[in-house]
Amino acid sequence: MPELPEAEVVAQQLRTHLLGAQLNDCWVGRADIVREGLPTLSWYGGARLEGVERYGKSVALEFQNEGEHRYVVAELGMTGLLLFRATETKHPQHVHVRMSFTGGRESELRYWNPRRFGRLSLLDRAGLDRYRTRRFGIDPLTVPCDEFVHLMQARRGRLKPLLMHQQVIAGIGNIYSNEILFRARLHPNRAVNRLRGATIIKLYDTMQAVLREAISCGGSSVKDFFAPDGTEGRYKSRHLVYGKEGQPCPNRCGRLIRRLQSERSSFVCLACQKKEGDP
Repeated sequence: MPELPEAEVVAQQLRTHLLGAQLNDCWVGRADIVREGLPTLSWYGGARLEGVERYGKSVALEFQNEGEHRYVVAELGMTGLLLFRATETKHPQHVHVRMSFTGGRESELRYWNPRRFGRLSLLDRAGLDRYRTRRFGIDPLTVPCDEFVHLMQARRGRLKPLLMHQQVIAGIGNIYSNEILFRARLHPNRAVNRLRGATIIKLYDTMQAVLREAISCGGSSVKDFFAPDGTEGRYKSRHLVYGKEGQPCPNRCGRLIRRLQSERSSFVCLACQKKEGDP
């Protein structure tokens, strides 16, 4: 479930609590939780955490050891979480990695992932660059508006699957695509190549506003998401359409929110989000 806002909240908390701390030990409970780089695990002993970045829905920890830099990239996937030691979990047997630190505000960071759709990757700089190129498109928080417009005008297909295509736009999943499209008054099945420039700009502004508001609220705690310190995201209370099937449209148009089934469930108001012909 974690999407871009949740991953950004995780990265912010790691910077606040662990930046500058020394990694003393890293326990890996099962080898298959590490996608690549497991033979380099011993290098990280004694390394210092110098940076934390978010790429799409993943969080990258940058370590420095005797002038060399390496990275631990955590995919949050559908159920992956990075948690501090004091944060309780429902199923502690699914803590697959424990990192022990000194010199920070927290002494331990755990990787909890019951369904194991996500993995850790231990990478050097060249490996990180390949990882990013292979997995991530533009970042919707930092891409300039003109670049976003150009990208959209060059694409075909349906709008919502494009917003969720991680190699095109990194970090938006089913929750935030539903919320963005409703606020922008765009049907999820609109043809991308038929959107006018002004409509794309409106989509861009709405996308940025929704994602930034969600980050400021700590993300959305739907199902299993918790921040590393155990706090729940409050943006769920601001969802207008996601999970609201059968409820009145928040725009008070007199229609009910409907659920459309395709690759992922879409929640729409068919009066406010028309398929074709909108400006």
